[in-house]
Amino acid sequence: MTAQAPAAPLLAKALPRRPSWLVAATVATIGIPPGAEAFGPGVQVTAGDVASGVLVLAAVFLLLTGRVEMPGKALLAFGPLVAALGISTVHSADIGSSAAGFVRDLQVFVLVPLAVVLLVRDRRDLAIVCSAVLGLGLAEALYGVWQAGTGNGASMDGQNIRAVGTFGALDVMAMSIVVGFAFLVLTAFALSAPGRGAAAVPAALAGLVVLAAALALALSRGTWLALGAAAVLALVIFDRWTAVKVLTCCGALLLILAGVAGGGQAVVERSKSMAGSISHPDRSVDDRYNLWAAAVRIWEDHPGTGVGVKNFPAYRDTYAGIELSSGSETADPVNGYARQPLLSPHNEYLLFLSEQGVVGFAGFAALLAVIVAGLWTRRRTRDPFWLAAVALMAFLLVNFLYADLGGPTCPLVAIVLGIAAARSFGEVRR
Repeated sequence: MTAQAPAAPLLAKALPRRPSWLVAATVATIGIPPGAEAFGPGVQVTAGDVASGVLVLAAVFLLLTGRVEMPGKALLAFGPLVAALGISTVHSADIGSSAAGFVRDLQVFVLVPLAVVLLVRDRRDLAIVCSAVLGLGLAEALYGVWQAGTGNGASMDGQNIRAVGTFGALDVMAMSIVVGFAFLVLTAFALSAPGRGAAAVPAALAGLVVLAAALALALSRGTWLALGAAAVLALVIFDRWTAVKVLTCCGALLLILAGVAGGGQAVVERSKSMAGSISHPDRSVDDRYNLWAAAVRIWEDHPGTGVGVKNFPAYRDTYAGIELSSGSETADPVNGYARQPLLSPHNEYLLFLSEQGVVGFAGFAALLAVIVAGLWTRRRTRDPFWLAAVALMAFLLVNFLYADLGGPTCPLVAIVLGIAAARSFGEVRR
């Protein structure tokens, strides 16, 4: 009787030669349509969540078998957040519901980013993962442009003209976030393209045009703001004179497009509404202001450890004013009309404060601070991967001001954090 082969060698053979391909495969699963069951107040598991779980298991296996090493700064970056999550969960008003939130936050902010750090070993690995993000963004952009052009998008003022990609109207911001990530990655590559062959620049510009068109048709004001801030930062860091020239050209192009808007009237009107968001907010913005105020009041009454992860909805109506709507309305040809409850304050920082108090917010801030400090310490302005990491982090930091995590893009946000952390920790070899 022959002895069975040990499990470890079999698992080792099952893994690709470059485990970063597992990260790329996880990115690809984000675009799989989640279906209506992926949205709602309960626990939802998407294809991206399953793939990210496999990613974490692969990283744990490689760590236990000595094929990879834990970065020195991992404990400093992720340790405080893990401790804070544990403390806030134990002190939760409803530990049962907070347990699921604990696992979700652990997945998005600790396990998946750390797995990416462990599996991305050199610049080729970074190129594989960034290319996967770019490929997903371009695919979603092309589909979104088709949706808007054929009337198969999400409803806006009674017309199905809003580009939402494979995510549908149930998560109207998801496509814009994915495409925004891709736009920043391609921007970083485009800035270094002149030294990479004659065809590199036209190809990069063509890709940016497709991504920009989809972002405009997504009609997501928050994404426009976050993307604008991140893109301008990347341009200024790379070269100030280049930034002046690019921004001047973009400004002139926007004026021309506004003058011949025609079918793009929705984009123009959506842009105008951004200016009136403070003095004359529409219902969407007004609801967001009320949710922010409710989150602040919750935190003021529970400053230390908050009310517990995923418990904001239970306290929302107690602390919100009567002006807050009962929910948001969405519609598209696939999912039809749906009314979605407002389950979060739509601000990641206020979500941490209200649900996890100062303790949780401190852990979250420590993670972001370590990554940002590491990027600053190891800055290389001509390195497209460093530039992409900085732009992606800037996008997230601004995006968190008006949105929080939820839905099928959570694993992708975790991977983006992992890309930035890998470059920040200095673990990526040349």
